[in-house]
Amino acid sequence: MNFSTDSDFDPIPVGEQEAALIAGFLANNDFSPNTRRAFATDLGKFATWFARANKEPFKISRVTTGDVSSFRDHLRRDRGQAVSTVNRRLVTIRCFLNWLVEEGHLTANPARKVKELKRQQLAPKGLDCAQVRKLLREVELRGDVRMAAIFHVFLFTGCRVGDLVNLELTDLMLNERSGTVIFRNGKGNKQRSVPLPLPARRALQTYLECRPPVQSDLVFVGERGGLTDRGIRNLCGKYGAICGFHVFPHLLRHTMAHRFLEETNNDLVGLAQILSHENLNTTARYTKKTQDDLAAAAEKLNY
Repeated sequence: MNFSTDSDFDPIPVGEQEAALIAGFLANNDFSPNTRRAFATDLGKFATWFARANKEPFKISRVTTGDVSSFRDHLRRDRGQAVSTVNRRLVTIRCFLNWLVEEGHLTANPARKVKELKRQQLAPKGLDCAQVRKLLREVELRGDVRMAAIFHVFLFTGCRVGDLVNLELTDLMLNERSGTVIFRNGKGNKQRSVPLPLPARRALQTYLECRPPVQSDLVFVGERGGLTDRGIRNLCGKYGAICGFHVFPHLLRHTMAHRFLEETNNDLVGLAQILSHENLNTTARYTKKTQDDLAAAAEKLNY
């Protein structure tokens, strides 16, 4: 049978007992909505694979170390999924089973000994300057002041989509010479203050002057109220189709990170503060080469 753990999630093909345990895991941990959705998806795919591969209903008490490692190999070998995606799903399963052990539903975690796949550490890919210019020009040509403000906030603050949709009017401090935005409900419920450069201030001021008069404290709204995570992603996708390349919120965050390091001579500490990274190793990945950089360098080889 299919049971949904949340009205926003796709149904997970498990029995009532397993559905209750998955729901408990998602509800009793301080996960963001995006993380809960990703975890539910990962567990759903594992449950579906388990039932098909073993030709028996998914039962948590029946999960073995071999099941977890076979699922990992299936995702990589048979489905051709990226190493990062496979490892994320493995981490999800491990976290869930750890929680079951802590709650006394299992005596041991069968995923504990299953190793993640090794991957080459590359810098997250962002847009290049020509692509950013094209994106902002297409927005301007259409007179879309709301999306101009949204793209400028992404590109000049490196915020996450959750930061942007929760942004309230009182979180903006704008004047001619300076500006600041406060992200109050960031990942891990951390608050941070980020400077707003002149282009972002101008884009926000233009949008605020014609913002719909809806009863909402949120900065970015439509006729029915605040824009949602999904709404922002759909709008980004629309402009990606117009421009001819992918556009999504986290890509714009990566774009800002790369540009910031270029302009500040690799100021990792400053970037970590802006992006709200607790570990500098997370920020340092932006100093590595992207796959495109490596390919371009390889093309120059001559013997």
